[in-house]
Amino acid sequence: MKKIVLLGSTGSIGVQTLDIIRRSRGKMKITSMSAGSNFLLFAEQIKEFKPQTAAINNIEGYKKLKKLFPRLNLYCGEEGIKKAASVKSDVAVVALVGISGLVPTLAALDNTKLLALANKEALVVGGALVMDKAKKNNVKIIPIDSEHSAIYQCLGGEDAKKASRIILTSSGGPFRKYNLENFKKVTVEKALAHPTWNMGKKITIDSATLMNKGFEVLEAKWLFNMDLDKVEVVVHPQSIIHSMVEFIDSSVLAQMGLPDMKLPIAYAVNNEERHNLGLEKLNIAKVGTLTFEEPNYKLFPCLSYAYEAGRMGHSMPAVLNAANEVAVALFLDKKIKFLDIPRLIKRAMDEHKLIKNPSLEELLKVDRQTRELVKNSAG
Repeated sequence: MKKIVLLGSTGSIGVQTLDIIRRSRGKMKITSMSAGSNFLLFAEQIKEFKPQTAAINNIEGYKKLKKLFPRLNLYCGEEGIKKAASVKSDVAVVALVGISGLVPTLAALDNTKLLALANKEALVVGGALVMDKAKKNNVKIIPIDSEHSAIYQCLGGEDAKKASRIILTSSGGPFRKYNLENFKKVTVEKALAHPTWNMGKKITIDSATLMNKGFEVLEAKWLFNMDLDKVEVVVHPQSIIHSMVEFIDSSVLAQMGLPDMKLPIAYAVNNEERHNLGLEKLNIAKVGTLTFEEPNYKLFPCLSYAYEAGRMGHSMPAVLNAANEVAVALFLDKKIKFLDIPRLIKRAMDEHKLIKNPSLEELLKVDRQTRELVKNSAG
């Protein structure tokens, strides 16, 4: 029986991961799990999956859970989630959102055999730290992002050096056909209405600005040891081809499937083994036409900022991520306009003094400082 650590169990990826574990029919067991603030759902999950260790990033939720599960090894806050991540496991699934996933990811890498990674920010901000620790501890990393799972599958064990180009596909989000005037009228409700994927609020807004695709570019750089100039983005509105790999002989392999995150989750937690999940099959004739187009970098500058931050490297991706997280939160709270998101990110990047080869502590300090700067800039 595989021992599974699941960090972020109440989010979209976490909930779907638990469904995959249910379908395993006793071949997997949750030994440790964590949640943010959704106490009611987390309590139900603990009751069903009976982990030995759990953590919640909410003091009130912690107090209630302590009464409900007095024998559970229960922890609270960021340190608590780090302890939950440190439980020995066969597979650690990191489904946390944002920079909060970096420290638990590093902790999990010291205590697991396989990291199923759905937290792209851990690589965006601390790619060097994460990949170095994975190599040192001989931990296999299988990405859960549908695009990176597709690339992983297309490589099929081949040396990434044989790939001449990685092509990340993007749905283009809900505003693919908008012009600048349309962008001025974007509401939170419109931005949350993604045309093909059902995701959490933060990642849905990132998809609307194409920052999510920018993060995926940086993630691909670290996961597959590719130069940024060899990682390209193409808009594919149907979201059937999840990404492609071009090899040095000019052959291109693509991974296809209906937009369902359970596919890459199952592929990762089952360590590349394929199982019948009972999911809907792809009817390519019913889909009909597959189309592709270049992204509009002028209207979606966040994608350009991601490439810029990646080329500068060092501490700049941490600035990119922190500025984006705060700007998106402000937009969701209706405190800024949609077009203010890229404006605030660019300002934070322009004002940052680059720190070369930053340590974890320096990255976290840059994160805190950038957040404060963006909050003040938003007025």
